[in-house]
Amino acid sequence: MRGAEIVAVEAGSLAERLGLTAGDCILKINHKTFIDLIEFQWEWAAEEVSLEIMKSNGKSELYEIEKDYDEPLGVEFKKAIFDGLKACQNNCMFCFVEQMPSQLRASLYFKDDDYRLSFLQGNYITLTNLSKEDLVRIKREHLSPLYISIHTTDLQLRKKMMKNSRAGEVLEIMQDLSQAGIEFHTQVVACPEINDGEILEKTYQDLSKITGVVSLAVVPVGLTAYRHNLPKIRLYQKEEASRLVEWLEKKQRLELEKRGSRFIWAADEFYLLADWPLPSVESYEDFSQLANGVGMVRSFWEEWQHLQLPAVIEPAQEIIFATGLLGEKVLKPVKDRLNLIPGLKIEVRAIPNTFFGSTVTVAGLLTGSCLLKGLQEVKKGSTVFIPVSMVQSGDGKFLDDLIPHDVAKALELQIITVPLEASKILAKIIDGEGRW
Repeated sequence: MRGAEIVAVEAGSLAERLGLTAGDCILKINHKTFIDLIEFQWEWAAEEVSLEIMKSNGKSELYEIEKDYDEPLGVEFKKAIFDGLKACQNNCMFCFVEQMPSQLRASLYFKDDDYRLSFLQGNYITLTNLSKEDLVRIKREHLSPLYISIHTTDLQLRKKMMKNSRAGEVLEIMQDLSQAGIEFHTQVVACPEINDGEILEKTYQDLSKITGVVSLAVVPVGLTAYRHNLPKIRLYQKEEASRLVEWLEKKQRLELEKRGSRFIWAADEFYLLADWPLPSVESYEDFSQLANGVGMVRSFWEEWQHLQLPAVIEPAQEIIFATGLLGEKVLKPVKDRLNLIPGLKIEVRAIPNTFFGSTVTVAGLLTGSCLLKGLQEVKKGSTVFIPVSMVQSGDGKFLDDLIPHDVAKALELQIITVPLEASKILAKIIDGEGRW
C-alpha cells in the first residue's frame, strides 16, 4: 500500500491534536496521492488541507483541516520517498557497496541515486539516471541545491570510471539546470594517478565556470579488503596528500579573490594524512560540505573549545573513547583537555577495522566484531563511549548486525552510544554515564 507511514508525533503538534499516532499512514492529501515528501509539502502549504488516513487499526478516516500556511503537521515519516528509491545504474570502480563482504543485510547492497534525496537530505547523485520528466520537475519545483558526484569532467574518463555511457552527459545536464537557477554542491572522489593531477585541474576549471556550482569537495577514495575482481586502485600516500592540499589551497586563494568564496575544499582526511594543520573555522565559511567530511574535525574541535567544562567530576569517572585509527588524532586534543579536570580520566582506544580491512580507518565503519577484538583487553566493568555513526545506518545495529548490547554483554563492559556533538558528550559525562 502506497502512503506515508508515521513513526513519531511531536508533542503539542497539530498531528497530536488530531489524534494521529505512530503506525498511522497518510494515503492522500487534498484527495491526491503523493510519491514523496516534496509533493506532500507542496500540498501541505495550503491553508485548507484534507488528509485521508489509514489508522494503525486498519480503519480509514478523513480529516478536514484549517491551518496557517506555515504550520507544520508535526510528524516524522518512516521514509521520505514513498514510491521506491531510484537505483544507481553505475558500476563505479571505487564503489564502496561493491567492496563489501557477502551475507550482510540486503539493504546495505542497494545503491540509491535519487535526486529527491539529494534535495531533501544532501545525498550525492551522479545525474546518470534522470528522465526528461525528472529534469522538468527539478526545474519546475526548483529543487535546489543538489549534491553531485562528479569525479571528473573528462567525459571519456567519467564513462570509464562509472561504466555508464550516460556519465558523459553530466556537464550538459548541469549547464541546463544551472540556467534554470539550480545550484550544486559537487564532489570528486580522488583516486591516485587516475583522476587527480592534470585531470583534477581540468575538473576544477570546468566546474568553476558553471554558474550554479557553489562548492567542490575533493575526498580520498576508500578501499576495503574485498576488492575482488575490481579495477586496481591504491590509497594516497602522505607526500601525495601534501601535494594535493598545497595545490588546493592555492586554488582557494585565487577563488577567494575572484568570487569571495574559497569554492574548493579538501576532506579532513587529506589534512590528517598529510600531517598538515587543519584550516581555521573561518576558512570553511558556511561548512557547506560538512557531511562530506570537510571541516568536520575543525567544527568538532571548535565546539569543545567553546564549552564551559566542570571544575571537578564527582564521583570520579574513567571513560574510554573507542574510535577508528583516524579518530585517534581527532580525539587527542579533546582527551588532553578533559583529562585536566580533577576526577575524570579519558582514554582513547584506536581500534583497527578487522571487518573491512586495515585500510578503512574511520570510526563510522567499525563493526561489533571490530569492537569485540579491539576491546577484549579492556578491564571488565569499564565504560566505553562509541559514536552513534557506528550504528546509524542500521537503526541501532552495527554493519555486521550486532548491537552495542551484544558487545557489552560479551566483554562485560558498559557501552554508551554518544552523538557527535561536544555538548552532548559532555552532558553524558556530567550525568555520570562513565561512573564506576
